[in-house]
Amino acid sequence: MNKRKLLIVEDDPGLQKQLKWSFEDYELEVAGDRESALEAVRRLEPPVVTLDLGLPPDPANASEGLLTLNEILRLAPMTKVIIVTGNDDRDVAVKAVGQGAYDFYEKPIDPDVLSLIVERAHRLHELEAENRRLAASVREPLSGVIAGSTQMLDVCRRIEKIAPTNTSVLLLGESGTGKEVLARAIHELSGRRDKRFVAINCAAIPETLLESELFGYEKGAFTGAAKQTKGKLEYADGGTLFLDEMGDLPTPLQAKLLRFLQERVVERIGGREEIAVETRVICATHKNIKAQILQGEFREDLYYRISELTVSIPPLRERPGDSILIARVLLNKFRQANNAQVRDFSPASLAAIETYGWPGNVRELENRVKRAVIMADGPVIEPFDLELDAPASNGFRTLREIREEAEAAAIQQALAASAGQVGKAAEILGVSRPTVYHLMKKYNIQG
Repeated sequence: MNKRKLLIVEDDPGLQKQLKWSFEDYELEVAGDRESALEAVRRLEPPVVTLDLGLPPDPANASEGLLTLNEILRLAPMTKVIIVTGNDDRDVAVKAVGQGAYDFYEKPIDPDVLSLIVERAHRLHELEAENRRLAASVREPLSGVIAGSTQMLDVCRRIEKIAPTNTSVLLLGESGTGKEVLARAIHELSGRRDKRFVAINCAAIPETLLESELFGYEKGAFTGAAKQTKGKLEYADGGTLFLDEMGDLPTPLQAKLLRFLQERVVERIGGREEIAVETRVICATHKNIKAQILQGEFREDLYYRISELTVSIPPLRERPGDSILIARVLLNKFRQANNAQVRDFSPASLAAIETYGWPGNVRELENRVKRAVIMADGPVIEPFDLELDAPASNGFRTLREIREEAEAAAIQQALAASAGQVGKAAEILGVSRPTVYHLMKKYNIQG
């Protein structure tokens, strides 16, 4: 069985010898100065390091040890650094913990106590490593989609069924829920994956330019039309055109798009030739198109053309557990991209992430986690780093609380359905009459 690694950074030969004897069960490395300590960190990647703050060239100056601490955490952010210090350096040791050290221990050294601290640090490192492995191994039900909730997994299964067909698809969902990600997934799972995926945001392009963007134009069709130009529909021939924010498509263009969907031909601005184009159209919007139809803002016949299959994407607040799952994946992504020392979320942060409503959905979560990784001062992200309020409690309910809440609701529903007859309620619930009486008494429910 492989021994666990431990790096001891200590310049006192006597303490070096004592610590070697105390940790003989470890794969041990001893360093007496900052340079050799950093070289050992690069070479061994030790899970745990004990660090004496007083190091050469000036053992009386604890700032040398703090410099070493910062360098170790920069090279190996996950390493647990235990500060070993004298009584005179206690304030500096506390400062070191604030800068990312795992813990500190005051001399004189008691080998048994220090061994317990090192053992605990190793165990925490192993748990964090396991969490990172689990986060890294999160299976994406679809490319680019991180989900574990039943609600979102059901959406992914629908997408998998829809993708191989050639039907038009309408994706409905709030801003930031990942409509374009799902549109790309449909394209990648279809027989069109080797052709272009072309995306256009109908709300981001002025109405005067949107028609030429979609359908193209002939040379001389208008001022500035210096050459013949294909539109997005032609560029996506054989592939997929994704029309985001379809609810903002101007009414005149709705008629022209409807003709394309019916006839599968386009006519460039200023042209007379009909050009056959075989493009699959996927539309998306956060608006209520049915309400727009009633208000005369959207053509009903176009709606039925673009919504041969409709997929509603749930907002993040309606996807239990997904906010934390996504946040952990994003933390790993941004930590590596920014070479940050941040290791994890605090329990209060996880509770805040779970209880927050996320009006901006996944896009807002991504922005907040990225900002927190960059701006956090310590190794753990706190609620204020995410610009969220810490919940009064930990934000999570126990299984017992959830079970009792469900039991009480089930008893009330069964009694209502049986007009208060306990015997019939017991039959509905599949339990005995005494059990129903017991639960009614437990939850103070009147028959």
